[in-house]
Amino acid sequence: MTKITAGQAIAKVLIDWDIDHLYGITADSINNTVDGFYQERSRLKYIQVRHEEVGALAAAADAKLTGTIGVSFGSAGPGAVHLLNGLYDAKMDHVPVLAIVGQSATGVMNTNFFQEMNQDPIFADVAAFHKQVVNAEQIPYVVDEAIRSAYATKSVSVVIVPDDLSGQKIEFSGFKTAPIKATVQNSSPKESDLIQVKSALKAAKHPILWVGKGAFKARNEIIAVSEKFSLPVLSTAPATGAIPTDHPNFMGSRGRLGTKPAFEVSQAADLVLFIGTNFPFARYLPDNIKFIQVNNNLADLGKQRDADLTILSDAQLFLQKLLEFDFSIAPTNFLKAAQIDKKNWDAWLNKLADDDQAGLTAEGVMKAIKENSTDDAIFGLDVGNNTEWAIRQLPLNRQQRFTMSGWYGTMGFGLPAGLAGKLSYPDRQVWSISGDGGYAMVMPDLLTEVKYQLPVINVVLENKVFGFIQHEKLVAHQAPYGIDLLGADWAKAAENFGAIGFKVTNLAELTASMQKIKELQANGNRLPIVLDAKIQNVDPIDTSFVPVDRATFGDQMVDNYRQQYRITGSEQPAFNEILTSLNNTEI
Repeated sequence: MTKITAGQAIAKVLIDWDIDHLYGITADSINNTVDGFYQERSRLKYIQVRHEEVGALAAAADAKLTGTIGVSFGSAGPGAVHLLNGLYDAKMDHVPVLAIVGQSATGVMNTNFFQEMNQDPIFADVAAFHKQVVNAEQIPYVVDEAIRSAYATKSVSVVIVPDDLSGQKIEFSGFKTAPIKATVQNSSPKESDLIQVKSALKAAKHPILWVGKGAFKARNEIIAVSEKFSLPVLSTAPATGAIPTDHPNFMGSRGRLGTKPAFEVSQAADLVLFIGTNFPFARYLPDNIKFIQVNNNLADLGKQRDADLTILSDAQLFLQKLLEFDFSIAPTNFLKAAQIDKKNWDAWLNKLADDDQAGLTAEGVMKAIKENSTDDAIFGLDVGNNTEWAIRQLPLNRQQRFTMSGWYGTMGFGLPAGLAGKLSYPDRQVWSISGDGGYAMVMPDLLTEVKYQLPVINVVLENKVFGFIQHEKLVAHQAPYGIDLLGADWAKAAENFGAIGFKVTNLAELTASMQKIKELQANGNRLPIVLDAKIQNVDPIDTSFVPVDRATFGDQMVDNYRQQYRITGSEQPAFNEILTSLNNTEI
């Protein structure tokens, strides 16, 4: 048997798991491992990032977009610590990521050597699997086990490798055990549970379907169930696209990243089919709503809200069982009112988008992205107000995909996500969408896109403020202290980095720049693009609470809310007004 270094054995294990790229920065405590990657460079591409955090965030984005484990690495000490932000994002969004971490050579460990740290405790909270190898022969076995664990737990695995061990030669020719990438979770609902669901659907007057990432692969079933039983559909923000965003039954998301119709329709519901999600804000729904939760994770049942009926089942199998029911529900006034409410909402967003008299709006930029993106575009979203605008307007109705930092909510996710998207889907159009705050955190890795010729379209929405935090200060009646940002010419900075930059301040410039971007793409451009959009600093509408129904909230609260967000009663009447009008028409 031919001997190879343990570092090269790591690379062979990764390749056997269909991993074709990984991110990191080499250093003296991980050089031997990286040299092993070099030996397999024809099949495993090392993407040299400018900060280990970016590499770990990109690895998390890889896993979210593809379902294949993302991999990043870092050196002992500071490199290891830099990885943590991306690893926590993977942990909290339940995706498999492997981190390979260097360590001081065994001969100097426990001697207070340069950059030596006891690293295992650092990763104990973030990683379901975290081990430090103790000899060269076990390195490929531990890495293989770590990958299996990451897939099984949908979480993070960390392998700590002293540098001298990965440089030693071992006998290794691979494993015969198949690299199974996903645990099988195909539990079906019990017949007794389905009988109760059937009864609840027949009795309900205002039922809704609320889906999360666990139902993401059941798009056809979601559409069919919604149409068969006249159910308005909500999704969690990360599950946007589980049903086409232009489907008339789709209301959007509830919460600050959501929509007016999603809030109103869920407030008016008397039955919620809560499927494939552990959405934490479900606890704020009215108490009198019948709540049926379907989840394939026993631990998530009842975690966020005391449910009337809990069903341990795969989301897609559950929806398929509903389609077997021997009855359907004709379109109700509740559904029709919901459809009108959503149509009014979309028209209002378009009105904001088309008005640049006071300056370019974020809605205008989102509309331009929507009109110029392809049917299979990939979107990487940063965290902040940009997430609200993107979730509300991006087209996720065909083969488009997007990724975001859902539950960890780390700024700086957008650019690494775009980087990962282009590496994983080189033949698809890729966008990153960031605020100027999040973009500035990771901007140096625009150089990574330049180096590897990744023509991502990076949109920067500059309003010179931490907008998401600005809103919180406004609500709390606090001074706008510590939130203002120094602006920059991000387009010129991009050009200095070797990328292509466009600065836009109005709709005419935006339209012209989008046309130039389209021409660049048609001509095979290989450079990243930065679209520097100078937008108004306008607090986007907060849809976590939408008091527009005078009968419920009173005139003063309604008038204040409508004035604050410039929504008139004629443009966006309250949902209950629409429903009452439809009901009265039938009398």
